Amino acid sequence: MSFKVGSVSWREWVGFGAGLLAAGTLFLPWTTLSAASTEIESALRSLPPSDVVRDAWKSDFFAWCPPILLFLTGLAVVLFGQVRKARVSGLPALWLVAAAGNLLLMVAGWYAIGWQFGSEERALFEAGGIAITPSYGRYLALVCTIVSLAAAILDTRAAREEYRAPKKKVPLKDS
Repeated sequence: MSFKVGSVSWREWVGFGAGLLAAGTLFLPWTTLSAASTEIESALRSLPPSDVVRDAWKSDFFAWCPPILLFLTGLAVVLFGQVRKARVSGLPALWLVAAAGNLLLMVAGWYAIGWQFGSEERALFEAGGIAITPSYGRYLALVCTIVSLAAAILDTRAAREEYRAPKKKVPLKDS
């Protein structure tokens, strides 16, 4: 098998691009501490940035796992998407399941955003009026996940059409 860039479909490139961009979000802010009170907000600004803003690596499992999973899925789709045997064996469906699972992990991470802090820290934050909020890295990774899921749906439908298309008969040559 030789890899040919031209034989990769646009859907597979979209899946890979979404995964690559999602991997880049690992280094962007994922969680930010904020407060409604101006006094507390100015106190938060006086702290070191690493105490107030966290990237995916310093957050929790639900922060760093989905972008890595999305990147690996996109890479597999580009590398093996042009292999007919892989497509027939269910690569588009596997991509769809991985993207849907990734979306579930992202949603779970949204609800578990406070788990990266201990119970004492969360109680202190609540008493001080400090909110644990998602930052733009988390939003961008969610958009990448949705784009990959949409491309996977389109690729699964295209694969189904490929399977249902009538086979071309090769004319027999006279010897």
